[in-house]
Amino acid sequence: MTEIVSTQTLVDLLEDANSRTLELVDGLDGEQIIGPQLPIVNPLLWEIGHVGWFYEQFILRMLYGGDKTLDNGDDMYDSIAIEHGVRWELPLLPLPDSLKYIDDTRSRLIDRLGEISPGNMASEQDSFIYPFATFHEDMHTEAYTYTRNTLEYPQPNFAAADTLDKAALETGPLPGDAEIPGGTFMLGSTPDEPFLFDNEKWGHDVTVYPFQIARAPVTNEDFAAFVADDGYQRRDLWHDIGWGWRQRAEAEHPVYWLPNGKDSWQMRHFDQTIDLPLHQPLIHVNWYEASAYCNWAKRRLPTEIEWEVAATTEPASGGKEFSKTKRRYPWGDDGGNDAATLSRANLDGRGLGCVDVAAFAAGDSAWGIRQMLGNVWEWTDSNFEPYPGFKADSYKEYSEPVFGTRKVLRGGAWATRSRMVNNKYRNFFTPERRDVFGGFRTCAPHNWP
Repeated sequence: MTEIVSTQTLVDLLEDANSRTLELVDGLDGEQIIGPQLPIVNPLLWEIGHVGWFYEQFILRMLYGGDKTLDNGDDMYDSIAIEHGVRWELPLLPLPDSLKYIDDTRSRLIDRLGEISPGNMASEQDSFIYPFATFHEDMHTEAYTYTRNTLEYPQPNFAAADTLDKAALETGPLPGDAEIPGGTFMLGSTPDEPFLFDNEKWGHDVTVYPFQIARAPVTNEDFAAFVADDGYQRRDLWHDIGWGWRQRAEAEHPVYWLPNGKDSWQMRHFDQTIDLPLHQPLIHVNWYEASAYCNWAKRRLPTEIEWEVAATTEPASGGKEFSKTKRRYPWGDDGGNDAATLSRANLDGRGLGCVDVAAFAAGDSAWGIRQMLGNVWEWTDSNFEPYPGFKADSYKEYSEPVFGTRKVLRGGAWATRSRMVNNKYRNFFTPERRDVFGGFRTCAPHNWP
């Protein structure tokens, strides 16, 4: 059942999401706001117009029968109907007009809520659809962020970056595995969740065998050893499709790494070149690269079932079983866009990049596993498939059309909004994508008899 929230809460969500959009387009010129035509990015000018259109289409028009604002809006901003390659050729609104369209749409959204106050509660329908549309904008602002990185634009200026004191964080690596017992686990979400996405429907029992999972994600230092050992040249380490990708991409190392003498690396971060931070998690690698590393290290990627067990459960019966109750966040049930999350995870763009894998010890799961939320999305071994009982929400194109074509990532990255992500959130990308904020952690091989 959707949690009923106040009208003021919904307005605050709308305003905060829009503030992040404005931060991400600030300082970009007319050429940058369009950008080159690449298969992994959208024109930023198209993308922000699409976000405004989404609010209008899925709330004002579909739910409440409102009129459309732009006569040709459907022909410009419908992401399902408009092929990716033509988006650069559309008669897009100029940036000032795009931002005015978003402002006007937001004003209409606020006006239809009625009295705006902490004490005036929204309807159940609005308490779901307003956050859902806001989270859609949050997903796009994360995409704007990695698009700026892909295109070597300057690092964005986030007001939230002033809230993280990196000098106060723990530094260094975090070796070792956590041992998780086997048992029966309920994967997914139940109807009593305060908010959930359609691909989390519905919670169902699965069998889990004992496993060992790394306490921290793979670091740059870890992966540099794989590169130094000719990991990108050894055919035996790669899946057939992955090897084909590596040859086509002519990949010799992670995409933003830059050689700096023998066995030394630098890394491009937006438009700057920095020394490779050895103890930060590896980022901007795809599923094929993660899988090849695991073969080299004689490890494996966790399944999304194992990942969720490690993030949500607690030891029971002296550690010989895991609990039947599930934590919403690795550290407990308090979280979201509040102080509990801010002190326990690198989210919301506060770090303007990754931090060391030893940081945020207060965010450990009950099994002592660190950074299961924040810093980098973590590739899993699992294909993105529907759970039993799946039923699409009003935005039918969110999950259903791509089942079976993506790999699941869990956990959120440094640019992910904390209000959106939790232990059960499922992200999904095609396995060749390495522009996204993806890394991974590993598991020990199964030792089944």
